[in-house]
Amino acid sequence: LAKHPEIKALMKPDYNLIWVVALMVLAQLTAFYLVKDLDWKWVVFWAYVFGSCISHSMTLAIHEISHNSAFGNSKAMWNRWFGIFANLPLGLPYSISFKRYHMDHHRYLGGDGIDVDIPTNFEGWFFCTPFRKFIWIVLQPFFYAIRPLCINPKPITRLEIINLLAQLAFDVAIYYLWGVKSIFYMLAGSVLGLGLHPISGHFIAEHYMFLKGHETYSYYGPLNLLTFNVGYHNEHHDFPNIPGKSLPLVKKIAAEYYDNLPQYNSWIKVLYDFVMDDTISPYSRMKRQLKGEVKQD
Repeated sequence: LAKHPEIKALMKPDYNLIWVVALMVLAQLTAFYLVKDLDWKWVVFWAYVFGSCISHSMTLAIHEISHNSAFGNSKAMWNRWFGIFANLPLGLPYSISFKRYHMDHHRYLGGDGIDVDIPTNFEGWFFCTPFRKFIWIVLQPFFYAIRPLCINPKPITRLEIINLLAQLAFDVAIYYLWGVKSIFYMLAGSVLGLGLHPISGHFIAEHYMFLKGHETYSYYGPLNLLTFNVGYHNEHHDFPNIPGKSLPLVKKIAAEYYDNLPQYNSWIKVLYDFVMDDTISPYSRMKRQLKGEVKQD
């Protein structure tokens, strides 16, 4: 910032995010209606080909919203309510809990017992062969859901209960209106999109040490168009209050800080290398013993 103070001008909400999320919710509602009378094979097909992409993209919209990118820091609660709305087509309550744990990830990156992005010791011990690592990728959404309860359980908040009740009401309404195939499409799309899917390469690309000494990596490939530029991950951790829309500008302005860092151009290759490289496993993360006072949401 001392060298490039113009970056401060990028620290503002991205109001376009509101309309993009609204259109994504509308797209999924339309899909719920369209699949209700299809054969099961086509429900599964569209859940993976279309629903999974929208669902995974929506989790990254929720990531943006967790940083108050939709309405700004001055309207934090507006962002929380909007996150609950964005959560609806995923089928499972996620937004409020994600925000609580994700802030810990930024404050205490790699913090042992705090950062639940770090796999458990069991994951590192068991998923150590190519086949087991492949299964680990398939089951990633389950590990992300269960891991916080094992590593850093937190008391349930009022907003989490509201998130849960709103989600249950939405799911019941979809089932009542359009039946079990629409519910299956919604849930299958979320599970498939966060598991064995090209976009899921970002889970591994972001912080797994393919090169020792480098614990955060950026990806500059085309899938950033579907993921609100989450691939610009070094830039995001440097400036978490800058919306994803503006992260390419951060890289352009401060190119001398980012261009020479290790980077990716294919999340699919990241997944392949993770499975096939015997030197990489869920253990391939930087873990820190935190000192001093730890403040969590």
